[in-house]
Amino acid sequence: MDTLLKVSLISVLFASGTLLQGCSDSSEEEQPMSQSEATADEREAATEDLSSKRTSAPASAEVTILTPEDGATVTSPVTVEFGLEGMDVAKAGTDEENTGHHHLLIDLDKLPPLDEPLPSTDQVVHFGGGQTTTELELEPGEHTLQLLLGDHMHVPHEPPIMSEKITITVE
Repeated sequence: MDTLLKVSLISVLFASGTLLQGCSDSSEEEQPMSQSEATADEREAATEDLSSKRTSAPASAEVTILTPEDGATVTSPVTVEFGLEGMDVAKAGTDEENTGHHHLLIDLDKLPPLDEPLPSTDQVVHFGGGQTTTELELEPGEHTLQLLLGDHMHVPHEPPIMSEKITITVE
């Protein structure tokens, strides 16, 4: 077959495929449904679905803040040491039974939803590398600290493994 004819045929086939692809694509991209657009039943079903997939944890598992102690007066940077009993610390993404990684809740008045991945904010600090200690720069004044263990996907376990909230004063 003549080279010019081959090139022309390939061009026609390519153009036809592009037109067909364009016709099959929606002109409007589908947007995720907002919480306000979802019905109460849909939101409840979604929550139940997430909850049913939460990683189980032994009821005896405990996470604690080893230092500083509740009521301590400290200077910044504040060294915070995490303790875990009844489970092992693992990096985020490690999907092994009885493992998790720490999340430090700083000055948080209300817990985040426990049936979905924890957000990463200034008040919810992730330690997905398996860290068991950190140094925090905190402004002078009173602060609260609490640990919450997350599974390989940053979702709290069932039941949640959470420390008592402690209060410290930074001078």
